[in-house]
Order: sequence, then C-alpha cells, then structure tokens
Amino acid sequence: MSAPATPSTAPRIVPAGPAPLGTLARLIRSKNAGPFELTFDIMFDDPALFERVRASGRLTREVVASLYHLAPADVKFFVVPAALAFKASIPRPRFQGDVLDSDGHGGQQYAPLIDIVIP
Repeated sequence: MSAPATPSTAPRIVPAGPAPLGTLARLIRSKNAGPFELTFDIMFDDPALFERVRASGRLTREVVASLYHLAPADVKFFVVPAALAFKASIPRPRFQGDVLDSDGHGGQQYAPLIDIVIP
C-alpha cells in the first residue's frame, strides 16, 4: 500500500486558461532580507509553468511596485531560469522591530502576489 498523497506530493490541477499565480507556482513566500528589506520568492517545479508566467509579462518589477505602492526603481527584480524562480526585494514599510512593524519576520507580505492573473 502506498502512502497517502500530501499537499507537496499530490498532483496539481493546473488550469489551461487564465489562472492566479498562486495556482501555478509551487511556492510563493516572503521573508526578511535584513532589517530594512523584504524579499519575495516565486518558485516553480515545472519549466512549462515558469515559462508561461515569464512569457505572460504579468510578473515584472513594475507589477510588484504597483502592488506594494512603490516606484519601480525601489524594486530589485530577478528572473532566475536555472532555478525556475523569480525574486523581488523591496524596502520594508517599517524597519524590523519598529513598534509599528506588524510582521517582524516578513512572512505574511507575499499575499498580494498570489492573485496576479496569468493568461
């Protein structure tokens, strides 16, 4: 008898038409990149899905800037084909540990990225 499928091993159903980035990516996360920056990782386990997102032009420096109300020049943006990943870093709205900082580890800041619709 084989082990039951877990979320990381269960087959995914990927829509052929427009789909949210959160459906296509294997992992979307945010975390601290020091006390003054946040970094976002968008990772894929399928080269075709990575290429679909890249070719769509819907995940760019400008899109990230718009989602986080920043100037594009404030966003560091990288496409890493060898890792099937996109990476972006932005200034934290409040430095880590500030009395008004509501997410000390930066782990909850990825949410706006999951709803980007990819054709």
